[in-house]
Amino acid sequence: MSKTLLELAHQLTEAGEPFVLATVVWCERPTSAKPGAQALIRADGQVTGWVGGSCAQPVVIREAARILREGGDPYLLRLGTSDTGIDRKDVRNFPMSCSSGGVLDIFMEPHFPLPKLVLIGESPVVAALSQLAQVIDFSVTQLHDADLSQVTINEQTCILVASHGQYDEEAVEQALGSRARYVGMVSSLKRAEACRAYLRDAGLSAPQIARLKAPAGLDIGALTPDEIAASVLAELVQVRRRGAIDDEESKQGTKEIRYEVSAGTVASAIDPVCGMEVEIANARHHSDFEGRTFYFCCPACKRSFERNPQEYLVQHER
Repeated sequence: MSKTLLELAHQLTEAGEPFVLATVVWCERPTSAKPGAQALIRADGQVTGWVGGSCAQPVVIREAARILREGGDPYLLRLGTSDTGIDRKDVRNFPMSCSSGGVLDIFMEPHFPLPKLVLIGESPVVAALSQLAQVIDFSVTQLHDADLSQVTINEQTCILVASHGQYDEEAVEQALGSRARYVGMVSSLKRAEACRAYLRDAGLSAPQIARLKAPAGLDIGALTPDEIAASVLAELVQVRRRGAIDDEESKQGTKEIRYEVSAGTVASAIDPVCGMEVEIANARHHSDFEGRTFYFCCPACKRSFERNPQEYLVQHER
């Protein structure tokens, strides 16, 4: 690679801008470009370098735009037909439009910015993922609150919420309103359904809510925080390679992912709406009624209680 292309490739990589490096690897004369010729093509079609004239360049630019738009792995592009070139099934073939003929094999190598993983919350699962995700080339950002305006989110961003009831609903609601490729939440099945109920009350559409993967992670029987992190990481690889997950299909045969932490005895209360145990010291959602304080796992339960406290008090005191 020439110094000019090397410097430009470095600059674009540092700036997080995608590009395709096209390299001529074989030719059958007559061709103006020879093996070793290279060009760098940006998403806007700007070309630096040279891999052929008016017969080759339009196809290369069009193919570069396609792979930057659709994603994919490097591949071989062939312009022209040859009786002597190696016949391979994974080559994308295009006719050579030049009247003089000739054949070019061009290796198309896309370079994308590292996909971003936004981790929301402070938990052992988040701590494990912040280390493991970098091994498979995720750029990791951790947030300690539900304010997603702090980060730039695009179609290559994955978001995992693991605040364990601290601000799950607020973070998930914002994430589902973004362009993120994946939105997951570490939770039990019961907690996930409570979050979906909140999202419906908040006015999110069914397609938006369907994007939420909760409980997050593939069903590998994970129990410990490190194992749950591994299951989430496997799911992120699946999303990267196969695209979005159909959450309804993923629920078939899925066991509830349980998150257990050994700890000393803490003061807790029972959410009168859903029956979940809530740690009082860290409860963010509570309501006072008739001289008593009630604690809730999420804002949806708090909202339901405040609409008709007597209904839930009767059930709670049975």
